[in-house]
Amino acid sequence: MSGSPLEGRHLYLCTPDRPDLEAFVGECIEGGVDIVQLREKHLEARPLIARARLLHRVCAERGVPFIMNDRPDLAVAAEADGVHVGQDDLPPALARQFVGLHRVVGLSTHHPDELAAARGEPVDYVSAGPVVETPTKPGRPATGAAYVAHAAEVAAAWPGGAMPFFVTGGVTPETVPALAEAGASRFVVVRYLTESDDPRAAAGRLRRAIEANVET
Repeated sequence: MSGSPLEGRHLYLCTPDRPDLEAFVGECIEGGVDIVQLREKHLEARPLIARARLLHRVCAERGVPFIMNDRPDLAVAAEADGVHVGQDDLPPALARQFVGLHRVVGLSTHHPDELAAARGEPVDYVSAGPVVETPTKPGRPATGAAYVAHAAEVAAAWPGGAMPFFVTGGVTPETVPALAEAGASRFVVVRYLTESDDPRAAAGRLRRAIEANVET
């Protein structure tokens, strides 16, 4: 999409709801996070909308896009900048009907066949992974670094121009160099930040690792 809010974004926080959500996300953004997704599987729609609206405000005040996981309808209700759907969620074409042309639609991929199918979908970015097994996605097999390299090639040759892709699974400052060598330039992080005692400092370490290994 023209003028995409994803332009120049490289460090993507995916977080569940938490009691300190506003302060936590603010600290992560101060440290270098430049796109945020709320991925909350346990709240009902009304309280989830309330938390999403809070997070949208936190992100908007800092100039950071806010993405809603799974629910295009709630993304619209929360005035989010977009929605991220998985392989078992609403298909991207239907998600696009909900959110319109001015919001971002992202799609998870875990296999070359899924990535190939995404080429025909109205998406603004894809994710590739998890590179390693992660408790965030229980039962999801690791894709390995070879899938990152494959995704980089496919994304570069996307119909209509290069497609942004984010690598997921086990992203830490220590793993960024190898992931970047495989072709990644955009990174989704969950536990390295959500489990940190100092999320601002942890985000800063990630940001420095990305800037040292990727042309941002």
